[in-house]
Amino acid sequence: MKRLVPVVAALSLAAPALLHAQSDATRNMNITGAGTKTEVKTHKGVGTVKKIDAAAGRVTLAHGPIPSLKWSAMTMGFAVKDKALLGKLSPEKKIEFEFVQKGRDYVITSVK
Repeated sequence: MKRLVPVVAALSLAAPALLHAQSDATRNMNITGAGTKTEVKTHKGVGTVKKIDAAAGRVTLAHGPIPSLKWSAMTMGFAVKDKALLGKLSPEKKIEFEFVQKGRDYVITSVK
């Protein structure tokens, strides 16, 4: 019992500092849902439209490297945040785009 008292005292003194450190670490995070914290980072790329699936709201791009994700050039499918973005696209059109990760998918948020 004598050994337990100093441990409990040390933990009770450390708790406020740990809570403050956690709040600093989560300051730049968006909170979505009940207790779920996710950081939303926008990535930029340049690519060529290969395929458009308007019904599914998806586009396949052959894009160059994406340094923010350490991706090399590749061809892959993306969802679009708003199907109206698909109206700016046509096969073999070169575009600049921004996207975010949403769950296991990558979602294009803007196209130039």
